[in-house]
Amino acid sequence: MPEGVKYEDLKNQVDRVSKAFEQEFGRFARFRTSADGLSLPEAESLMRELGEARTRHTGKKSELAAVKKLIGRVAPEERASFGQLVQQLEAEIASAVEEVEATLRDFISSAQIERERIDVTLPGRRVRRGHLHPITLLRERIEDIFVSLGYAIEDDREIETDYYNFDALNIPEGHPARASQDTFYTTDGFALRSQTSTVQIHAMERRTAPLRMIAPGRVFRRDTPDATHNPMFFQVEGLCVDRGITMAHLKGTLSEFVHRLFGPEIRTRFRPSYFPFTEPSAEMDYSCFKCGGAGCRTCKGSGWIELGGCGMVHPNVLRAVKIDPEEFSGFAFGFGLDRMAALMYKLDDIRLLFENDVRFLEQFN
Repeated sequence: MPEGVKYEDLKNQVDRVSKAFEQEFGRFARFRTSADGLSLPEAESLMRELGEARTRHTGKKSELAAVKKLIGRVAPEERASFGQLVQQLEAEIASAVEEVEATLRDFISSAQIERERIDVTLPGRRVRRGHLHPITLLRERIEDIFVSLGYAIEDDREIETDYYNFDALNIPEGHPARASQDTFYTTDGFALRSQTSTVQIHAMERRTAPLRMIAPGRVFRRDTPDATHNPMFFQVEGLCVDRGITMAHLKGTLSEFVHRLFGPEIRTRFRPSYFPFTEPSAEMDYSCFKCGGAGCRTCKGSGWIELGGCGMVHPNVLRAVKIDPEEFSGFAFGFGLDRMAALMYKLDDIRLLFENDVRFLEQFN
């Protein structure tokens, strides 16, 4: 036995360890037989705290471990008695902790099973099916019409060089469209395409003549957003290049298009206009599909709705893609999908098409 240490003092040290454990264990004791009244998170928290308490009272750095180290230093005649006393305390602590752990473990297991239980007899929840955006619905209708007329669908990049965005389209230096007030430029000198005519140039370079194609896609212009304008909008441009193509082919193609889209009773008209990439050029209108030309809110009382611009491909555009304008001719046209969708769905503001408000979009199918 250590010099100056009495057996009674060692027993008192064991008693202090026992009382310290009982004092902390008191808040766990009521869960020895039942965990009623606990929630799953509370039970899981208590289980962690109980494990920490076990470590404090029986771990390698606990007071009980320190007392166990004294057993070998007790006088031989008292060593057995003291050893039994320490072992009995250790067994009592382990038993008490294990009883509560078993109760909490069973409760946690049952609670987890109940939380994760699935009643396979309940009807399943069907996934709510969405639908296409109104602009996509219209674009696909237009694509179907032109594919049936023998046109291919082309797509290409949205960031272009000045050459494809302007030069190849016969838009001269100093033209207002090339100014930064009208076109979005990058810091590297590239530009966001302001029309899908750029796709036509790429297609003619790649496929040469003859060809028939349409190019639906996003375009970008520096417009102030309002009810009829947006800096980003959708276009469909078309191109037909072959031998012997005339203005009559252009008028016939666009008339057939609006007949298939709105009905055979729709009439068309062409008004002279100007575009750098076509000559001659025209604005094409069609009779109002709502009032038949009598005049209404949709056509603003005029009886006509503007489709877009069109004309015969300028010879300079053909030369830019190495197509001989003496051998080939062609026509081109373009119109905005956003405004057409707004007319068809009676929208008074095209910005509704881009706000992604589900309450608005779920009206269309």
